[in-house]
Amino acid sequence: MSHESFPTENPAVVTCGLPYANGDLHIGHLRTYVGGDVYARALRKLGQRTAFVSGSDMHGTPVAINADQEGVTPEEFALDWHETYERTFPRFNVEFDNYGHTHDETNAELTRSIVRTLVENGHVYEKEIQVAYDPENDQYLPDRYVEGTCPYCGETARGDECDEGCGRHLEPGEIEDPVSIVTGDPAEYRTRTHKFFRVSEFQEYLSAFIDRLEGTSNARNQPREWIEGELRDWCITRDMDWGIDYPDGESDLVLYVWVDAPIEYISSTKQYSERVGTDAFDWEEAWREQPGTPPGANGEIVHVIGRDIIQHHTVFWPAMLEGAGYTEPRAVMASGFITLNGKGFSTSRNRAVWADEYLDEGFHPDLLRYYLATNGGFQQDVDFSWDRFRERTNNELVGTVGNFLYRSMLFAQRNYGGTPDADLSAEVRDRIEDAMEAFTDAVNDYSVREAGNAAVRLAQFGNEYIQRNEPWKLTDDDPEAAAQVIRDCVQIAKAVAILFEPVAPDKCERLWADLNEDGSVHDVTLDAALEAPAADFGEPTELFETIPEERVGELNEKLQERIAETEAASESEAAGDTAEVVDELEPLADERVSFDEFEELDIRVGEILDAEGVEGADKLAKLTVDVGLEERQIVAGIKQLHDLDSLPGKRVVVLVNLETAELFGVESDGMVLAAGEEADLLTTHGDARPGEKIR
Repeated sequence: MSHESFPTENPAVVTCGLPYANGDLHIGHLRTYVGGDVYARALRKLGQRTAFVSGSDMHGTPVAINADQEGVTPEEFALDWHETYERTFPRFNVEFDNYGHTHDETNAELTRSIVRTLVENGHVYEKEIQVAYDPENDQYLPDRYVEGTCPYCGETARGDECDEGCGRHLEPGEIEDPVSIVTGDPAEYRTRTHKFFRVSEFQEYLSAFIDRLEGTSNARNQPREWIEGELRDWCITRDMDWGIDYPDGESDLVLYVWVDAPIEYISSTKQYSERVGTDAFDWEEAWREQPGTPPGANGEIVHVIGRDIIQHHTVFWPAMLEGAGYTEPRAVMASGFITLNGKGFSTSRNRAVWADEYLDEGFHPDLLRYYLATNGGFQQDVDFSWDRFRERTNNELVGTVGNFLYRSMLFAQRNYGGTPDADLSAEVRDRIEDAMEAFTDAVNDYSVREAGNAAVRLAQFGNEYIQRNEPWKLTDDDPEAAAQVIRDCVQIAKAVAILFEPVAPDKCERLWADLNEDGSVHDVTLDAALEAPAADFGEPTELFETIPEERVGELNEKLQERIAETEAASESEAAGDTAEVVDELEPLADERVSFDEFEELDIRVGEILDAEGVEGADKLAKLTVDVGLEERQIVAGIKQLHDLDSLPGKRVVVLVNLETAELFGVESDGMVLAAGEEADLLTTHGDARPGEKIR
């Protein structure tokens, strides 16, 4: 890794976080894969030698649990989803150079080799720990086989992560009040010997690494809390059958899924090299450290991930790479989440736009790619709605890009048979060079949005240029000036095809053919934007079509009907089995509290004045709440479940005499009350003013 501006002489590897092989993909999942594909294509446009790789994450407890429920083996279950993903990604023009999976022999062999190296280098040791155990089922309970209470924030958590609260990674034995998800009974802790990776030994290295890491600011800032605090060692084995066996030939343990999952990045690159030959791309040149070189001196490794897995990619993973002699990441690009009409995606409620559904509705994949890539900064949360999708398609793709390309190329073809015989003007050359510079800067700033915007702004300039010069009025009075204007416009169209290809690869290939250019637009680099266009071309096609308003109404109605049907089916199923409903609800408390004890709770009406996400926390929002006598700062786990911009002005119910707590470095002084997994905020029926006491 050079830290020089792209392009560099080193080979680059762009990876996407592995999709977990246990469910359908929706458009929220696609954000990182589209972003990774756009970034890899953009690097190639700069002339950077680049491999774009990923694979399916096949191991871990969720796969084992779901496979058991379906009555198939974990391998059969995961492979089925892996094959689904292999078919789905190309349909959205996400073209990996290699897409493997963590259970193939390449990854299993490389994982065992890396772990052996860590052992030989003294980075792994044995330790007795407390592991949750289900006595009724005679089974140890790794990760998601156990649920309980987070020891840090007190929220409900699963065995490996506080997914409902503070978002911390949890080690085996940490979760309090453990319950087996197999039987639903309380679990007990038993002593077991497991293997630990000495992450704490890498604290000095990681502190320097995070200072030189590039990418999005959330990926650079969020890990500092762990790296600069008490860095704990990491349990790398689990008590289960499904996974890669720990490589000592004696243990009955398997490696933790987060050991073999990122190693798939290396394995997938290796498989790509084996297919194309090391002369085309050498995986070891990209991934293996050479003696005497500084950290990361070889490949340019860029990870494109969701922000919920920043910790794994900026703490555990670089420590493993350093310990085993592999190249550290140059950059981590961590995306924000996608919401749907201001609310979080919910697979259980069918509140999602599924990947297959989007295509079945007849929309071109490049429209969604443009929406996901350019609708906000990469690390920001982005809301999807069919109304906004229509608006951006019609105004920007049809009205700006498509309008310029069609009108200018049609005029050129009908009046000149193609590109007029004239020199490119200095004004347009300068403007195209500016767009090329903006594109290059965007790649080096890790901004897929600005990479896409460089082409759109150039098309916008093209519209202004042709409108300002009105060549249709010049053809008779000043034919040389008319030819000059249209020559410029065709050059702009060619530049747009090249600059916009990473975002809209299929549409730009169509545009390239319309321009009668040789070869494929995917293979040309940025400097071709100033090469003379083809002299002759035929009548162009209109690349983008307007989406009618009534079409959006139909789509919104379908979505609401589907959500309602899912909820109705759930209610019907619940009505048919009252006992099952009772089992699903949290049991009523047996222990009663006195009225005097209730009176000690100070519960008030509050009004939310401001709401914003907590930096580095996936689910936490910081609220400023007026409780009548004063304003309180309260942290609530509602970030993914509510449109934060819509919350100011909303009346809520607040427990104001709760002890203060600190979550992700933010003080919380009270609790906003909400019901259920969807965090339905409690409010008042009438107009009770802030500060009124709940009695």
